[in-house]
Formats: sequence, structure tokens, C-alpha cells
Amino acid sequence: MSRVYTVSDINRYLRNIISRDILLSGLMVRGEISNYKNHYSGHMYFTLKDESSLIKCVMFRTHNCQLKFMPENGMRVIVGGYISVFERDGQYQLYAESMQPDGVGALHMAFEQLKQKLEKEGLFDRRFKKPLPRLPRYVGVVTSSTGSVIKDIINVMGRRYPNINIKVYPVAVQGEGAAKQISKAIDRFNELKCVDVIILARGGGSLEELWAFNEEVVARSIFKSHIPVVSAVGHETDYTIADFVADERAPTPSAAAEIVAPDKESLKNELNNLVYRLAKSLNHNLIIQRNRLSRVTESTAFKQPYDRVYQERMRIDIYQKNLIRALQVNFSSYKSRFEVLAGKLDALSPLKIMSRGYSVVKNKENGKIVKSINDVYKGADLEINLMDGTVDCSVI
Repeated sequence: MSRVYTVSDINRYLRNIISRDILLSGLMVRGEISNYKNHYSGHMYFTLKDESSLIKCVMFRTHNCQLKFMPENGMRVIVGGYISVFERDGQYQLYAESMQPDGVGALHMAFEQLKQKLEKEGLFDRRFKKPLPRLPRYVGVVTSSTGSVIKDIINVMGRRYPNINIKVYPVAVQGEGAAKQISKAIDRFNELKCVDVIILARGGGSLEELWAFNEEVVARSIFKSHIPVVSAVGHETDYTIADFVADERAPTPSAAAEIVAPDKESLKNELNNLVYRLAKSLNHNLIIQRNRLSRVTESTAFKQPYDRVYQERMRIDIYQKNLIRALQVNFSSYKSRFEVLAGKLDALSPLKIMSRGYSVVKNKENGKIVKSINDVYKGADLEINLMDGTVDCSVI
């Protein structure tokens, strides 16, 4: 009778067979990433596919933490690793130990990814750029203490403006931990507030050698710095993330020193020119004011200050005379009109009529004027108003 195997036995047996296969132990697989998932544990799960097939893949945190770029769906990559069986699911998959973009370098892709990310966040926006001080007293330089860069900066600044004090913060400019040192140096200068401007400097090199200045931690420190930062990394053709975030980019460290340190002789010439222009302007203004004073002293107002007062006094007398004449004319006119109206009123006055023998009869009971015999009755009490008094009477 044939032996009966468990599912685990079969999966374990297949796993052992595949694990002993030399071809599947260390291979490179080209394909396109799909179904990518970055698990909260730090492990990456994805599918690698081509035009006609696919394979499940996993890349544990111990390996993916060394990636310079972030995998994405649709990205074509070359994955290095081995094939094995996941016994629980009975599924073979590719255990990735390395990954690189297919056709584009990993560092170049990481550079572009970080550049796009920071640009969307506004870290490159010109409105956040701080102006450099015109006459800095203290300049902080973040660079290697052993390279020729610091010597070049000191020589240029000493020649252009020897009054500047240079404070060097030595850091590693390449290799493991260099980015953290550079970031710490920027943060420390901001904590101490001991410099007016910061220069990040490094000589030329390959993309790998300049990579410390492409790290996100350095970009964040530059952006949050309250002190203006000048990036002078590599040669004129070299660009790093630090160049885009910094307040000013210099093509070389020597050029950064020239940007930060003003030329003392040029400043002297500019100052002399300003003194000359100021003296010339003062002299010109003095001539103008003298001419104005001369015109004032020769004017009538200055020689005869009371002439205007006298003129105005006479003008007031004329106005007063005209006003009195106008009032007299108006008074005569209104007086004549008053007399005419008074005569008309007197002619229409009831008293004037009564003086000719007329009287006004009222009914004492209701106070109405009697105009007709129908307004009275026998025994009615009447009041007769005459010009010089009243007469009470009764109708009999």
C-alpha cells in the first residue's frame, strides 16, 4: 500500500527540491511591478510580471531598507534573490534581496522621486527663499575639515572681505551617516544663532559621492533654517536636492564665498561715490535754498509786511460802506411797502366800518352773529357791539 503524505509533507519536499536548485538560488529577474503593497511591518509584497506570466515576490525589511528609491506599480525593475516555497500556502515565490530600476540607475530614480515629492510640498518655492545679508559678520561653513574646499573659501573671503569671521562645522561629506551630520550642523547653527549665513560646501564628485546632499533629512533642515543657506556642492554642472531647497545656489565653493563676502574695494568705491553724490546734492540744495531766501528778502511782503494788512483794512471799509448803503435801501423799500399794506388793512378793518355807525349783533345764548331776523326770537338776549363798547338788550 502506498504511503499517505500530509499537505505539509508535500510542500516541505517541494521546498527542499527548489532550495537545492543552483539556478534558483541566486538569480536576477526582470519584470514590471504590480499589486505593490508596503506592509506596516516594513516588508514589501508585490508581483513581478511580463507580457505572459507573473510571479509573487516579497522583500523583507532587512533588505528593502537599503533601497535608494521607492518601488511603484508599473515600474520596470531587475530583482535579485532566490525562489522558495511558502509552506503554509503551498506557493512558490521570489524572495527579493536586491532591486534596481531597469534602464535607469537607482540613485537617479531616487533623486527624481525625492525631487518631485519636495517640489509638490513647496520646498523649492521662490517665495520661501530668504535674502542673503549684505554685510555678514559671521559665516558658518558646513564641510569637511580635511579637503581643499575650506581653504578655498577662507582664501576668497580673506581676499574680498577680511572683516568676516568664519565658523567651520566639520562634517563627513560622503558615506554612511554624512547626511545626518550635515543636517545636525545646520540645526546647530540655528540653535546657537551665531552666524548670519550658512554655506554648504563640497568639491565635485560622482552622483554616489554627492549623495549625502540629496538626502531628505538635509533638505528638511535647509528648508526650516531661519538662517539663509547657500548650497555650493560639486561643480557647476552638478545639481543636488540641496541646491533646489537652499536660498541661493553657487556653482562652486569659491563662487559661494564670492556671493557671501562682498568685495571690500568695491564697497569702498561705492561708499566714496555715495559721499561724493551726497556732498554734491547738499551743495546743489544749498544753492536752491539761497536763491529762495534771496527772492523772499527782495519781495514786497518781506520789505513792507504791513502793506497787505492795510490793503485788507481798506477793502473791509469799502465792504462796510456798501453794506450800510444796501441796508438803507432795503429799509426804505420795506417801509414803503409796509405803509401801503397798513393803509389797506385799515380800510378793511371792522372798527373802521363801525366808526361809520355800523354795529355787530350777537346772540348771547350761542354766541352767533345775527345776520337775519330769522336768527332771533322773542325774548332772546342780544349783545350789540359798537365802536366804543357793547349794549345788552332783549327782543320784545
